[in-house]
Amino acid sequence: MTALIVAVSLLIGVSLGILGGGGSILTVPILVYLVGQDTKEAIATSLFVVGVTSLAALIPHARAHRVRWRTGLLFGAFSMAGAYVGGRVAEYIPGTVLLIAFALMMLATAYAMLRKPRDGAKKARPAHSDLPLKHIAVEGLVVGAVTGLVGSGGGFLVVPALAILGGLPMGIAVGTSLLVIAMKSFAGLAGHLSGVSVDWGIALTVTVAAVIGSLIGARLAGRIPQDALRKAFGWFVVVMGVFVLAQQLDTAVRTHPATWAVLGAGVTIAVATRIRRRSRTSRPRPMVRVHQDAASK
Repeated sequence: MTALIVAVSLLIGVSLGILGGGGSILTVPILVYLVGQDTKEAIATSLFVVGVTSLAALIPHARAHRVRWRTGLLFGAFSMAGAYVGGRVAEYIPGTVLLIAFALMMLATAYAMLRKPRDGAKKARPAHSDLPLKHIAVEGLVVGAVTGLVGSGGGFLVVPALAILGGLPMGIAVGTSLLVIAMKSFAGLAGHLSGVSVDWGIALTVTVAAVIGSLIGARLAGRIPQDALRKAFGWFVVVMGVFVLAQQLDTAVRTHPATWAVLGAGVTIAVATRIRRRSRTSRPRPMVRVHQDAASK
């Protein structure tokens, strides 16, 4: 079993190195289903593993100039505040509900990454351009609170926030996300440690293997086309989201009121987003008058 845990931990690192996310998406299920930890202990341990591994993966990305330092540090600072609050609130929420919310957020994020950009979609910013401070503050606080709550390093939310909302090139979004993930993983861990103990032997074993994998993944990241990297990230999150959701939706969970509250919130958001998009596309376009040249034939 130890060999299997180490092997899968290598995949955690490779995922973080290549995609800038996915570490916690793998770590939490591994610790719950392979190691046998309870959900809250697994969440706290995953934040340590992902934080250390992200720092290791950040180094080769920085050497390749794929890190936007100002954006990453500011985003990380705001995310740390949100992650700490989320970690404290998580103490009062059932572990099963946290995992279901975790899976639903993964699926929503995957949809955002896989759907084709609209004609008027935001174009990627130049390599030297940083995001406006107000955008960084809002996105950082929201993403930090959510990922601290569900015990995620947040790459599966940070990368889309930087690439889709911020307009950063995918490669730079991946590198910058590692800086953000490391900062708020440790902040979220601090919030969880007030009510959860960590098996440091398991944590260090998984971390060492993940760090090795992250260095391999970071070297491969620069050789993968941006569109392929985006699609790979999206489909990876879909697979893991469906797996976690399927594991949690047993008979007891399906009848729990909190489960229906989470599912209802997810459906409401999805429907509202769909209606909003349709209303935008159905608006009549203004008539454009064509002035003919008097001299034209």
